[in-house]
Amino acid sequence: MTIKTLLIDDEPLAVTELEHMLRQHDELEILGASYDTEDALAKIRQLRPQLIFLDINMPGMNGFELLTELDEAPEVIFVTAYDQYAIKAFDINALDYILKPVNPDRLAEAVSKVARKFREPIAATEKLALHKRIFIKDGDQCFFVPLSEIYFIESVGNYARIYYQAKKPLLHKSLNYLEEKLPDEFFFRASRQQMFNISFVKNIVPYFSNTLQVELQNGIKIDLSQRQSVKFKEKMGV
Repeated sequence: MTIKTLLIDDEPLAVTELEHMLRQHDELEILGASYDTEDALAKIRQLRPQLIFLDINMPGMNGFELLTELDEAPEVIFVTAYDQYAIKAFDINALDYILKPVNPDRLAEAVSKVARKFREPIAATEKLALHKRIFIKDGDQCFFVPLSEIYFIESVGNYARIYYQAKKPLLHKSLNYLEEKLPDEFFFRASRQQMFNISFVKNIVPYFSNTLQVELQNGIKIDLSQRQSVKFKEKMGV
């Protein structure tokens, strides 16, 4: 299996040099290149690359801002002339961070890391698979959030607050939108305001008037309506 790859950099010479080096690695299938972020967004949505090599400082929006525009973020290797963004890049779980000028041995190391990551292919699905991640920019902070680590989501106006680990950033998406995108075998819509990951359920307690109260592993308690209690019983086989 080859890894579908897109190169994004506003310097054509840098793209040409990077592409030449990557052609030595049969693990990658180079889909093309983008020299500005608007074109990059269009190509990512059309070509659906599994991996992008991404510069950070570009006109218009920078590389981090580009990622916030995506509903589903591919794996990312940052390629930049500046080292001050390295901590931020690894905070969002980028696969690697390579400084320009690109050293071929350093690039080969990054490609090997990518190959290990993709060694076990996972079947595609219409909804986001549990192994996928979403990118969230909340103020000055950026988060690459694995879906499997999200245990609770609540509606906050036009935003959704995403609870995972000890963090709870705001995502500029509605709960209705997330319900359509998240895998329904794991995420259950408790109410108009709340959704939770059934993998994190600790207790299910009978409540008032044939309803249920669900307690998550971190202590969050969620009251289900009669209608949602029935749906949840059917889902859980109880």
